[in-house]
Amino acid sequence: MTAAGLDQRYIAVEGPIGVGKTSLARLLAERLGGRLVLEEVEDNPFLARFYQDRSTWAFQTQLFFLLSRWQQQQKLLQTDLFAAATVSDYVFAKDRIFATLTLQPAELALYDRVYDALGPRVPQPDLVIFLQCRLEVLLQRIKRRGRDFERHFDAEYLEALARAYNDFFFHYTDTPLLVINTSEIDFVHNAADLDNLVSVIRKMRKGVHHYLPLSARK
Repeated sequence: MTAAGLDQRYIAVEGPIGVGKTSLARLLAERLGGRLVLEEVEDNPFLARFYQDRSTWAFQTQLFFLLSRWQQQQKLLQTDLFAAATVSDYVFAKDRIFATLTLQPAELALYDRVYDALGPRVPQPDLVIFLQCRLEVLLQRIKRRGRDFERHFDAEYLEALARAYNDFFFHYTDTPLLVINTSEIDFVHNAADLDNLVSVIRKMRKGVHHYLPLSARK
């Protein structure tokens, strides 16, 4: 299946840590015959120290992510977004969700000055897919992927992050939005769910829609 006739030329997949953003983005890029854009999480030299001591390393970690994601988005602007579908495993606006949770007021004020200068020069997706999931499932998925710096992941921090994501996308109006709860589904191993999702994406035009996979309707 190619991207011919697809209105959503630039699709971004979002959600809290462990929800399956990258896995779904890879599948959609392959299915739509498009390019894949992945955030460079493990390139952040401060991230491992952040998980050990959030208060000390939050600002450095967040600023690195902000600048890294902005540079990546600038490269995306230089490509022809209309030549083929583009699927990303993040939206630039997600950066501030993390900043609000982790930064002290003075740090957040400085961060916001940088964010406000960079944000207007970032391309907007044609469609955002927001993935939700129960906390215990997120923790299982994080443990299963086996990253060293996530070995002892803070469940309270993850719960707060999931709430922040839900609040952000409850008020989100920048682009069409497709909301999916992935607690009971696995797009990687269930071809029917993926086929149905691609069909839903092709029909999306505007507004907010909630996707209920075939396997969840039984």
